[in-house]
Amino acid sequence: MSDIGKPMIQFVDESQSNEPSSIGSLTGLITNIKDACKEIAGLIERGGTNDLNGVAGSENIQGEVQKKLDIITNDVMVRHLSSTGHLAAMLSEEVEGIIGIPSGMPKGDYLVAFDPLDGSSNIDVNISVGTIFSVLRCPAGITEPTAEDFLQRGTEQVCAGFCVYGPVTMMVVTTGNGVNGFTLDRDLDEFILTHPKMTIPEETAEFAINMSNQRFWEPPVQRYIDECLLGVDGAREKDFNMRWVASMVAEVYRVLTRGGIFMYPLDTKLKTEGGKLRLMYEASPMSFIIEQAGGVSSTGRMRIMAIQPEGLHQRVPVILGSKKEVERLVLYHQERY
Repeated sequence: MSDIGKPMIQFVDESQSNEPSSIGSLTGLITNIKDACKEIAGLIERGGTNDLNGVAGSENIQGEVQKKLDIITNDVMVRHLSSTGHLAAMLSEEVEGIIGIPSGMPKGDYLVAFDPLDGSSNIDVNISVGTIFSVLRCPAGITEPTAEDFLQRGTEQVCAGFCVYGPVTMMVVTTGNGVNGFTLDRDLDEFILTHPKMTIPEETAEFAINMSNQRFWEPPVQRYIDECLLGVDGAREKDFNMRWVASMVAEVYRVLTRGGIFMYPLDTKLKTEGGKLRLMYEASPMSFIIEQAGGVSSTGRMRIMAIQPEGLHQRVPVILGSKKEVERLVLYHQERY
């Protein structure tokens, strides 16, 4: 019997039935995240009429100018997650340190790292944005987590997902047993399963990269893109299409649904920072999802899921997507370095 149309939480609960220790608390935590994303979707839909768009006049820990909705959506996530009893602490792109659970509130067994509004620079031009999250176990015996407790490899994640706010609102989730996509049905006010067992094609004819950075790329990336651009007249003997949305959730969702390779590689402009995208709440959860869907995710030099984090807001290069394309670019790095 098909699971399509099944409510998200029922589906997740049933899929966790072989891990009794995780059923209640993890399902409850995913429910809290789902509810936060539903509220964020509504705020984005009404942003233009409620004066929620535009800049807030402040910067986050990354030195990036914050949009009004960056701050508002961060507050929504914290409010939904801080008093449920499922979490021990949180980490947000918008806050320098970890976010503790308020005094007197129950605490749980998990840590969550999130980007409350990925791609927020696109808000004012009405392009898809999203929320990304990563769930880790709080180390045993720890009741007051510190930053060190969050610094776990991507392989330690128990759940990861993202919600994309586009023509429809969709949530994509993995608990380590494949990837499933859920669409928000406004009539039911519920996410329902519409994209079960999402799988990335091994080969592709699409690539996504910011071509304005071409002069800064390392030779392996330059070689790969040059081959794509030559199309049927080059070594690849096929034409490629280029895509670039400047919203990681939109790029990854496209890769999941029709294949492709997404790149924000290391370049000379980003070398001192280590990369563009943040490991804990962007690269690591997206890599978990991509690998669970049969794809590959790498910095070009190593598997992203194997990186030992050194800081809460650490940046890394990201190359992810269809297996054969990512492996080709990784090989180019190996041949060069």
